[in-house]
Amino acid sequence: MTEEPSQQAHQFERGTDGPKVIVVGVDGSDSSLRAAAYAGGLARRQRALLAVVYVQPVLAAGAALGAPVADTTEQIAENLITEIRDATERVKGIFDVHWEFHTFRGDPYNGLVTAADELKADAVVVGASEQAGHRIIGSVAVRLVKAGRWPVTVVP
Repeated sequence: MTEEPSQQAHQFERGTDGPKVIVVGVDGSDSSLRAAAYAGGLARRQRALLAVVYVQPVLAAGAALGAPVADTTEQIAENLITEIRDATERVKGIFDVHWEFHTFRGDPYNGLVTAADELKADAVVVGASEQAGHRIIGSVAVRLVKAGRWPVTVVP
């Protein structure tokens, strides 16, 4: 005697799976701003937190020469915050995205790894490198993909 498998109705779950925290790295470059726009769309559709991350470079050589490096990177961070706030104001009422802005210090790769770990990221989005030298030594995006710790989307 064989037992018939029970016929349970499968219920489709809408909007319950997917990332809850999406980290996007921005540095003011065109590709990073496109990555932020792409990540914003993902976050909106998934109802996820968009964590916008700027990694302030630590330039010891510039500081040793008397360059106001800290002031410069702080100004970049402030400009990025202003740009993001302006963009969210333009789409207010049309798109609703929950976002936070974070700054970390260090090199971009280690800063994004730290951010993704601390924020418990489910996904990381970055722009493609616009520097020719990265084709030889590897870009931040390539290093993140090789780390294999999160799904990484590279936006051209």
